[in-house]
Amino acid sequence: MVMTVTPETEVAIVYPESDGKPMAENTLQFRWIITIQGGFDAFYRDDPTVFVAGDLLWYPVEGRPDIRQAPDTMIVFGRPKGYRGAYIQHREGGIAPQVVFEVLSPGNTPREMTRKLSFYQHYGVEEYYVYDPQLGTLDGWVRQEHSLAEIEQIQGWVSPRTGVRFALDGLDLLLTRPDGRRFQSYLELDQARAEAETARAEAEARAARLAERLRAAGIEPE
Repeated sequence: MVMTVTPETEVAIVYPESDGKPMAENTLQFRWIITIQGGFDAFYRDDPTVFVAGDLLWYPVEGRPDIRQAPDTMIVFGRPKGYRGAYIQHREGGIAPQVVFEVLSPGNTPREMTRKLSFYQHYGVEEYYVYDPQLGTLDGWVRQEHSLAEIEQIQGWVSPRTGVRFALDGLDLLLTRPDGRRFQSYLELDQARAEAETARAEAEARAARLAERLRAAGIEPE
């Protein structure tokens, strides 16, 4: 006896929004994930057609919730910004993330990273980067025809998709936008904002003192 499955009897496929794994294993890895994801999110802030996410499950195959990966950062060109519980590719016009990043922690094994490289190669990623903040190493792969080829010289490399320049300064990863601005951590951004606010307050105080002196001299400031 053959049972025909109709839309009424078909069980809806669930694509979980969590795999139960932590986003990061330590504070160093977490800081760099946030810096990379936040830097690209800010870079594409005004472009409504670029979606940037961190630690978001990506399901590349319709009907296969068992096939998934959660890059530390993914950049998808051609998809709108907005909330997502997961990146379900067949609901996103079939567009795979073009650029992905992984930030290593002590718990990542060579076997695991080999599987990730195979996954990203198979499912259409164009650029794949792996940064180890504890060892200060950076590796990258770029798509050539049907496979990801390792980037031989990563120091000074410029991402074909984003135009962002990659470099290592000691253990630190330097990411520089085409406009010359460097990706910064939240702490660095907060310090820069504080310094700008201090400079603005000092400028306003100087302007107020000058205006007071002009009035004392009988001159109305403009």
